[in-house]
This record gives sequence, C-alpha cells and structure tokens, in this order.
Amino acid sequence: MKKIGLVFSLILFFSISFQVNAQWFWQNPLPQGNKLSSVFFVDSTDGWAVGNTGTILNTSDGGNNWVLQLSGTIEQLLSVCFIDKYTGWAVGGNYEGVILKTTDGGQNWFLLKNSNEAYNSVFFINNYIGWVAGDYGTILKTTDSGQTWFVQTINSFSLNEVFFIDLNTGWIVGDYGTILKTTNAGQTWFSQSSGINGHLFSTYFIDENTGWTVGQGGIVLKTTTGGETWFANQGGTEYLYSVYFTDSNIGWAVGIKYDGVTYVGVIIKTTDGGETWIEKASQGDPSLDIYFNNSEEGWTVGHSGKILKTNDYGETWLDQSDGTTATLFSQFFVDQNLGWIVGSAGTYINTIDGGKVWNIKDIGQPSYNLNDVFFLDSLNGWIVGWSNFDYKGVILRTQDGGDNWIIQLKDTISLLRSVFFTNNYTGWAVGDVGTILKTSDGGLNWFAQGIGIRDELNSVFFIDEDIGWIAGGSYDPVRRGLILKTTNGGQTWTSLSSGTIYMLESIFFIDSNTGWAVGQEGTMLKTIDGGQNWIYQYTGIPYYINSVFFLDANIGWAAGGQGIILSTTNGGITWNLQASGTSNNFLSVYFSDANNGWIVGGHGTILYTTNGGVTFIEDEENNFTQPKEFLLQQNYPNPFNPSTSIQYAISSTQFVTLKVYDLLGREVTTLVNEEKTAGSYNVEFKMQNLSTGQAGLELSSGIYFYKLQAGDFVETKKMILLKYT
Repeated sequence: MKKIGLVFSLILFFSISFQVNAQWFWQNPLPQGNKLSSVFFVDSTDGWAVGNTGTILNTSDGGNNWVLQLSGTIEQLLSVCFIDKYTGWAVGGNYEGVILKTTDGGQNWFLLKNSNEAYNSVFFINNYIGWVAGDYGTILKTTDSGQTWFVQTINSFSLNEVFFIDLNTGWIVGDYGTILKTTNAGQTWFSQSSGINGHLFSTYFIDENTGWTVGQGGIVLKTTTGGETWFANQGGTEYLYSVYFTDSNIGWAVGIKYDGVTYVGVIIKTTDGGETWIEKASQGDPSLDIYFNNSEEGWTVGHSGKILKTNDYGETWLDQSDGTTATLFSQFFVDQNLGWIVGSAGTYINTIDGGKVWNIKDIGQPSYNLNDVFFLDSLNGWIVGWSNFDYKGVILRTQDGGDNWIIQLKDTISLLRSVFFTNNYTGWAVGDVGTILKTSDGGLNWFAQGIGIRDELNSVFFIDEDIGWIAGGSYDPVRRGLILKTTNGGQTWTSLSSGTIYMLESIFFIDSNTGWAVGQEGTMLKTIDGGQNWIYQYTGIPYYINSVFFLDANIGWAAGGQGIILSTTNGGITWNLQASGTSNNFLSVYFSDANNGWIVGGHGTILYTTNGGVTFIEDEENNFTQPKEFLLQQNYPNPFNPSTSIQYAISSTQFVTLKVYDLLGREVTTLVNEEKTAGSYNVEFKMQNLSTGQAGLELSSGIYFYKLQAGDFVETKKMILLKYT
C-alpha cells in the first residue's frame, strides 16, 4: 500500500533482549486509533493488519477481537503478507525502510533489513521466495525467506504494489501510471503502457491474463492479455487505493470520494468484471486496503484504525472497531473517575470509571464543533464551540452532570475556543476576532469585554475572580504570541510581551505568579512574575504544542502535533519526550494526579496512563541480563535538534569506537573511543556543544551517519538533524 503522506517519526529503542513498555494505553478508539494500511488473512479466523507507528494487530477469531503485537519499530508499516498462520512479513518506512518477519504468528517480530528507501509492498509466493517494492523504483527479491535480498531494478518512480500469480509471472504498479511485468521471476522487468499519468496504487490478477489496477482519479484499468493492453474505466470516486477479485466477475475496491461537503471513505463492488461498479458502503474514515478469503467474507482497514468486515459478499459492512473517530478537542475531569470530552460534529462523551468505558451521548448539536468543556464539580459544566455552517459561536450549560444541556447563547457571537469558570456564577469565554465574553450569573447573560483587537484567542485561565490570562495571536507576525492579563475580572485587559512570534494555543497557571504558555514550533514559555516576563524553555519539538497542564510548580505535561508528549519534573527546566505510540495530533492533556492522566486529539484519540506516562525498559524476566549479541540501536529522537541518544550493546569486552560522519563521509566527531565491558550503553550526541565538526564543517540540517565498531562487529545507521528557526 502506497504511503498517503509522510509523517514525523520518533524512533524508539527496541532490542532483542529488552522490551520497551509504553505507559500510554488506548481507551478510544479500540483496539487502537493509528491508521491501518494493510490487512491479510490466511483463513477465516487468523489475520493481521499493519499501520502507522509500527502498529501490528492480530486476530484469531475472524476479527471479533484484535490484539496489538510488538513490532520493534515505529516506522509506519504499509504492507503485510503471510504464507501460513505462523510465517509472515511486514514492510514500510518513513525515514528508513524496514522489513520485518515473524515465524510464530507475530508473537515476535524481528528486523530483516532496513534502508534509506521506504518499502510500500511485500508479496511472498511461498515460504522462501518473495518480493518487495518501494520508493525510488526499489524492487527487492529473496529466495531464503528474507535473510538476504537482491536488488532487481531501480528507477526513479515510487512503486506501490507487487503481485505474483506464480513463481515467474508478476506485476508491479506505481506512480505516474507505471506498470511493470516480469515473466522470469524478476530477473528482468519490462514496462507496460497504462495509458495514464496518474498514480496507481494496487493491482490484482486472477490468472496470467486477467487483472485489474486502480489508482488516482478513481481509475480502474483492466487487462485480459496479461497487461499487453489495458482498458480504462471509472469507479466513481476520487481515489481508489486497493482492489481485490475472487473470480473473473466479482471484485471490490476501496478509496475516497467527495460527498459535496467533505471526503469520505467508499467501498465499491462489481459483478461483471469491472464494467460497472456499485457503491456498497461509505463512511467518514477512508479504507486503504481490502482482502477477501472468499467471495462471501472480507475485511477492509483504513484511517483512524477503522476495521470493517462483511459476511454477505460485500453487500453490508460491520465495524469491528469501537468508539468514536471524531476529532476530540477538549476534556475535563473532576476526579480520577468522572470526566467529559467534546469534539467535532457535536461529539460529546463521558466516563464514570476513568475511561474504562466511554459513553457516547447525543447533545443535540450535530452541526456544532464543541471546542472546550469546563466543569466546576460533578454537576455544573459549560461547553463552547461554533457552527459548521456560519462559524457563529455557541455556549451550552448543564446542571446535572451532562445528562441534559441547554443553549445559553448562540448565533450572535463569533467562533468560541475556550471557557473558564471560577464559581457557579463567574466565567469567561474567548474566541476569534478578539471575542472576550463574561458572565456573572452562571451564563444566563453574557457581555463583551473586548479591547478592540481582532486576534484569535485560544485559551483563557483564571486563578480567582480577578486575575486571569488569555493566550492567542494572529497571522500577522507582529501580533503573534499574544498574551493578555487582567487583575480586575476583565474590566481591563493588558497586553503582555511574550517574546515569541508564534501563535500560542494554551495557557496554564498554578498561582498568581507561575505559569506556562505553549504554541507553534514547539514554543514553551514560563513566567514566575505573573506574566510580566516570559522565559523560553527548550523542548526540541518543531511542531505545535497544543496543550499544557501542571499539577504543581514542578510536575507538568504538554502535548501536541504528531503524537508529541512532553513531561517535566523540574518546572520545565528540562522537558522529556514520552512514547505515545501514535502520530495522531494531540489537542488536550489533563491529569487528575501525578499518575493518572488522559490525552485526546485527532481520529478519536484517547490515551490513558497510570504512571505519569513514564516509559521504562525491562527484560523479559524483569531482571538484568547481559546482552547476548552486539547491537546498535536507532538514535532517539530522530530527527533531532539539538541532541539525540544513541544506544548500543556489546556481549563481550571490546575496544569500542562510535563516530559520526556527514553525508560525504567526513568525520564530524568521535563519541566513544575506549575499551568497554559487556553491557548496554547510552551516548548523547549534543549539538549545542558541537557547532562545527572536527573537519571544521558547519553542521547544517540533513542526514548524518553514526558508526559503531567493536572488535569484528561494525554497523552504521542514519540520523537526521533538523534545524529550524
């Protein structure tokens, strides 16, 4: 399956003798919410699905229950193939291509190969012989189950799917209408004319003559001559990502279409060999792959971890995943058990058991995006948001814990983004075009406190009825990084100098002096004088930070784009990156105490931790074991700026060197150059202490290599320095 977009990847430390235990768990959607790109079944019960951040799911009951398997990578996995219920392969990659293999049904996966190019598709014809296709025209073949791989050809275009009908005859499709065919097991490949220039994503043949290919523009190509000629048809969609046939007449394809409002997933079916296609299902989350065991039973997987199954020839499709996949904007907990979450399209859910069960409720406002929720206690709460049609704001209130909501204000105000109350009567709501509203009667009446600005106000926070702050900004560089403060309940607001040009998304204070504000480009600001002065705190993150939360002056968390979670135990002097296990965008972080916390965001993401989100490393028997072999791990984080950690293990005492080189092979620095005893080691490569390399080279953004040599063991890996301003 072709990659649909490229995401920022954080490469975590995994090894054979150690297991990383991520301490954030999925509560919604279930079994998980990462995009799934490929699905494969060996029979009616045993199947696998793979996707973003190294996700591998397995079912042994036909998809009624799915279990996460540890892949050992968080590169996105794009294709999976099994030849029986034990032996299978998965391939993918973001910045680095990976090929994984299992011989025990996925209980253990091990890395066979990595490279600079992402691998998009894997196909095995038997236990020994298989092919991989990937970016930049990469074609690989193995004849020993993947232990060794041979390059068969490389051209300039990305290749998206490989398919063989026997040991000799196969096809590969790719970008710009590329179709390749081999009749000698891949020793040579020759081009076939597709007649189009659009990207082709998937191909399927039922014999050496009859096959189909689908792709960009909803194109469906069919051949009855083994690909010598292809005839074009339309599936009635914008994109088709995967196609599957069970005989010469019956087939299905999945993709996306525009329904007049937005793009939605679609499943189409043909019963006449592709001459005509009929839509059988459409849903919000696009499917990216489809697989059938027989003409009756099939599955699709796609965005937001969506898994669908049919038992009636694709006429109807049942969702095998649970929960909402709407964007979740905000959350609020009053204790460890009782909480509420709001999101897009009127989404409103709550829990009374800490998220073990999330109850989806109808708030009666499907046309509104609900952007923020605030509760004073178990009964009294408010929600603010805006209409999808005219972007007018709305304010809702409950006095019975969220069972019933009434509209307090709508249609006369601009889009609202944040709400905060100090008691049952006094509260504020802020939003676009400089909107600041205050109520003194619990929301029965709201009046404007605007100060004549038209900026985007994203977050409001008060510590009492008098002292409060608002964070936001505008797309005018001069007015970005806006922070407003009041000391008289909002009668007057003063603009404070934040010292940043970046939009601020969230603000949080623990008292009248100490607070933090976060925003674009990893911006983290702290004040200890009520906002008169702001100090920049380094996070090392070049993406939005959308939410910040502190329990006290020392312990806090922040969350943002591309699955970023940061934590601190010293008030932000240092921020540590936590393993989230997803690249979904995070929009809100909340903790009820130092251990129990939740993060919500895109694709219905709800993550939960019971230990503050700390990730620990332990061996399989929970005690130290000496490494059994030499290992060099991928640096973490990667890309990095200004520092990154490199971990390695040696199984015996050796003289060890660890050096860094640039893309031209010039040595940048030596990190290790001494004898080491058997064990596991961590080395930090700090850019701030190394502005130029040993050769006097300016270290700019780009690819670097680090090389470990310990006795006869030599291994080199790639890392990426990402500088930003």
